[in-house]
Amino acid sequence: MIDRRAFIASLGGAAAVEAMSPEAKADALEHYMIEQLEQAPATQAPPTDAPIPGATSRRGVGGLFVAGRNPLAKLEALPAKATFLDFFRLRFANTTGNHVLQSAARALKTGMPERTVLACLLHDTVLGLIKPDHGWWGAQLYEPYVDEKISWGIRYHQALRFFPDPSVGYEYPEQYYRIFGKDYVPDPYIHDTYTFAKNHKWYMEARLITVNDLYAFDPNAKVSIDPFVDIVGRHFKQPKEGLGHDGSPVAHMWRTIARPDMPL
Repeated sequence: MIDRRAFIASLGGAAAVEAMSPEAKADALEHYMIEQLEQAPATQAPPTDAPIPGATSRRGVGGLFVAGRNPLAKLEALPAKATFLDFFRLRFANTTGNHVLQSAARALKTGMPERTVLACLLHDTVLGLIKPDHGWWGAQLYEPYVDEKISWGIRYHQALRFFPDPSVGYEYPEQYYRIFGKDYVPDPYIHDTYTFAKNHKWYMEARLITVNDLYAFDPNAKVSIDPFVDIVGRHFKQPKEGLGHDGSPVAHMWRTIARPDMPL
């Protein structure tokens, strides 16, 4: 259960929340829940034109760059030819790791295809790098290394969160009503994206991520990457040079995640 007052206070108060767009409000809620799960509450300014006095970062900064109330910890260096599992253990585990592991575990337990399990494992990891439009950023991060259906699902899960689908038991999140009220409306581009995805032949690739995403915030859940190692091995095209050094269009993103303390 989310403490509504604490959540609104973390964004700078009711006036700051009122100034946020509907999409920003929904993203802020999900990020707050992830940060609560990882026990690193957000203290950044909300994404408005009037930041909180004294704030030193925008809320859209990824979790690798801002540690909330906790001091920044020294990051362990990645191996020279780092694999996805290296990045997960040394970069993603302490930002969104608990949440995505819960999501993937639910997909695995309910017998979903391995590509859906992997999509759930990957879907929010990009939040360590950046938060706004994380569906698009996440898809871009993984496109060279996974089946096209996996990256497609990651891209469009962000928009599908706001729209129910009774055929798979996905209802509009009650948290949105409770936190933002019954008049909450997503941004127009989210509506347009949903319409496109709903009519696409791969619609269910994204929808199944939302199904498993919604129930993956249990603070008492015991999770591990171990059950997914073989699935990653079968479905993630690991470059022999190591992520960040393979010359792909997204190698720079992996280098940034590997070395977030680089000043230039």
